[in-house]
Amino acid sequence: MSKPGDLSPQGMKGRRGSSPKKRASEAGAQRAKEQGNGAAEARPITDDQVATYLRRHPDFLQRHPELMDVLDVPASYQGNGVVDLRHELLKRLRAEVSDLTSSRDSLLATGRSNLMTQNRVHQAVLAMLEAHSFERFIETITTDMAIILDIDMVTVCVEISAEALAAKSIDGISPLEPGQIEQIFGPSGHVCLRSDIAGDPVIFGEGAGLIRSDALIRLNISPEAPQAVLALGSRDPDHYHSSQGTELMSFLARVLECGCRKWLGMPSP
Repeated sequence: MSKPGDLSPQGMKGRRGSSPKKRASEAGAQRAKEQGNGAAEARPITDDQVATYLRRHPDFLQRHPELMDVLDVPASYQGNGVVDLRHELLKRLRAEVSDLTSSRDSLLATGRSNLMTQNRVHQAVLAMLEAHSFERFIETITTDMAIILDIDMVTVCVEISAEALAAKSIDGISPLEPGQIEQIFGPSGHVCLRSDIAGDPVIFGEGAGLIRSDALIRLNISPEAPQAVLALGSRDPDHYHSSQGTELMSFLARVLECGCRKWLGMPSP
């Protein structure tokens, strides 16, 4: 009988005499045995194996740059255990400086915008104070103020019937149905900022099609006066938005309230 490693004529003869089916079966059994031995002998990957792989594939980190976020990679190795970290530190410092510069520029832009808005509000207040009559006071608000504030429309809306408003012969004021202002603000709200909207014809009349964002400020003129609202409208969908500061708009509304009380001889709330 021939042995597996027998190269003698008798061994070769024995293998040549075996059937193809038997030889295929023996080969399959041998492969299964080798695979089983390989799984049993599996070991954790060592540092040397990782280093060897990286030497053979020097572009590995270029193909997987996301690993740089979790690896502490020195910029260069100078031999004798000396590692130069200056490049990595400079890279991180440049990133921090870039972030700080971006934040600074954003703050400066916001500050300039706020200062410009403040100056415009001050100009609008001076224009209201210069009015020589109540009619001119309302005209300044509904006509001049839009130009001063660099927006598209300013209206004053009052909860009063159209007939009663017409009887008072006051142009520039829009009538609202009783309860409409509370529907907008709720029982205690004072300012409503809306972005990316279709203008409300009830508030902005024929110019509503132009309006894409608005600021509505409730007016508390007097216990003797009906509910009213100051409406500022812009064609820019993001000119007014919910995260915007409202201090200057509220100040403008308070000045308007004082002017109405002065011209109409009404008591303060």
